[in-house]
Amino acid sequence: MMRFAIPGEKMAVLLLAGLLLSCTKSPTPESSAPGNQGNSAPTSFTAALNNRLADDSFLLDPEDAEDARRGLIAEPQSLVITMSDGSVVWDRPTYDFITGPAPASVNPSLWRQAQLNNLTGLFEVTEGVYQIRGFDLANMTLIEGQRGWIVVDPLTTRETAAAALAFAFEHVEAKPVSAVILTHSHIDHFGGVTAVLESDGSTEIIAPVGFMAEATRENMLAGRTMGRRSMYMFGNQLERSPRGHVDSGLGKSPAQGSAGIATPTRIIANTGEQLQIDGVAFIFQNAENSEAPAELTFYLPEKKAFCGAELVSRTLHNLYTLRGAKVRDALSWSQHIDDALTLFGSADVYFGSHHWPLWGNAKVIDFLEKQRDSYRYIHDQTLRLASLGQSPAEIAEALEFPETLRTSASNRGYYGTLKHNAKAVYQRYFGWYDGNPAHLDPLPAVQSAPRYVTAMGGADAVVMLAQEAYDEGDYRWVAELLNHVVFAEPDHLAAKTLLAQSYDQLGYQAESGPWRDVYLTAALELRQGAPKRGIGFANAEQLLRAVPIEEFMRVVATLVNGGRADGEVLTFNVIFTDVAQDYTLELYNAVLHSRSGTLADDPNATLRISHDLFIRLIVGKAGLRETLFSEDVSVEGSSIDLLRFFSLLDPADEVFAIVTP
Repeated sequence: MMRFAIPGEKMAVLLLAGLLLSCTKSPTPESSAPGNQGNSAPTSFTAALNNRLADDSFLLDPEDAEDARRGLIAEPQSLVITMSDGSVVWDRPTYDFITGPAPASVNPSLWRQAQLNNLTGLFEVTEGVYQIRGFDLANMTLIEGQRGWIVVDPLTTRETAAAALAFAFEHVEAKPVSAVILTHSHIDHFGGVTAVLESDGSTEIIAPVGFMAEATRENMLAGRTMGRRSMYMFGNQLERSPRGHVDSGLGKSPAQGSAGIATPTRIIANTGEQLQIDGVAFIFQNAENSEAPAELTFYLPEKKAFCGAELVSRTLHNLYTLRGAKVRDALSWSQHIDDALTLFGSADVYFGSHHWPLWGNAKVIDFLEKQRDSYRYIHDQTLRLASLGQSPAEIAEALEFPETLRTSASNRGYYGTLKHNAKAVYQRYFGWYDGNPAHLDPLPAVQSAPRYVTAMGGADAVVMLAQEAYDEGDYRWVAELLNHVVFAEPDHLAAKTLLAQSYDQLGYQAESGPWRDVYLTAALELRQGAPKRGIGFANAEQLLRAVPIEEFMRVVATLVNGGRADGEVLTFNVIFTDVAQDYTLELYNAVLHSRSGTLADDPNATLRISHDLFIRLIVGKAGLRETLFSEDVSVEGSSIDLLRFFSLLDPADEVFAIVTP
């Protein structure tokens, strides 16, 4: 991998000035022609809005740009990471267009964040602590121990983790990885772990209590739905361009490679737990039920450095993530940050799992206090407004941060937003029902949409109304109107075209990277249709092999099609030939139960198969008939019943429509 040395002082000043220039100039005009993916040009309303936002004073503060470049040791000359078959896992040069003033098609605040997240390379945080940024969505941190390196959060994939570590070892001493710290249970922080472990098994793996359960359940039980929705949230299908994906707020985007997991050798269960890891003193904080159900932070007392993991970030985070996940506890989250202030308030350095560090005790304290208070403010004010009878939508529309929080760049909605986080607080306390009986049992869109359209005079009349709203810059109303038409008449080209154009404008105006990607992906799929393949189980074979079999069996149960399985009573023994585990599968009441360690006396069939081949069969990478009748498996009993059972399972990698019926 090629590199170039850190620029000289003059060049650094020029680069910094370039970053700041984007915040001080008006958005640059764009061509009125459609983009490469059919994107419409920003309208005069969008350009004017983004122009006004460019004058916001917080965008002019040079401090973040200075901190983001501080400590740069080296940056890669070209960073394209591929798999063994040549498929691209990470292509950092595709973001090189993010330079200079913000175009009219990008919110200037998001553009600023995107520029800062573009800074890529190896950085020194403090003596003995380094970060590799820009090789994935998250950062990889290296802490020098007595005999080797302690790796913190080894990225999303094996490929990016291996490339990041190799690049670091071009500039620091290449020593063994003595320990790995997995700060929390999200895949962008553990998926690459197997690439950094020593082959002799000597690497200690440290993780928070509940890590394995939460990591596997989120990615397995809900993985199919989350994978599809992640395509919207992270803009996987969008080109990298001023009219496409520019940034995810936390970083550029998650890498698309092979992910795995490793069982921790040491669990952190208690706040205040102290460890010597390879000669380095650590004090841990158990921050469960904050940004992740299982999460930890730590303090390096000898360096007065606090690793906030993802408890705090240089953005307002998600209480509810648009890919879908358990709603997070804003009150608990805020309290954990307050605890960190109490425990580690002497810190002179902050670094995290995303973004760039902070230096100076006063800056660290101010940052932690404002992060703490942002989540507490959303929590308290949502409950206050709910007690006045306001609905989630009304609360989201009314709620604003006080000036001190609004003008802090780290509290801006680059990832999470004030609006959808307020709705999350409401959901956590009160659920999906807002108390209005009209919302208790509403018709699904495919049933209500035709009636709305008829009531408004037919599809063409609704499109005319929507066009008038579009011409006035009222894009949210356009989207609401035309969503009815598209669900009533999915082939109505004029409705789909105008709806896509309204989503373009909403995306261009969004400060949040995920909001932008959601809108622009919706526009793309209205124009081109849903993709043929999604981000499903077939892309996570390594992860599936590593999770406990009982967890995978729970996943298999979620594939059972209840309608087709109604009335079926089937029992099978599954004997795994390579891992010495046996399972009984029982299907009745359209529910699949799995039990380990016991075998049924009179099953419909007994299947002897390797664990690996069973996974490939379930995720669709191995053909059903070819597998069951191959020499690699043996079937005792009814092969017909076994085939019938597998026919009751829905495909594991199916792509479902979102913006159309």
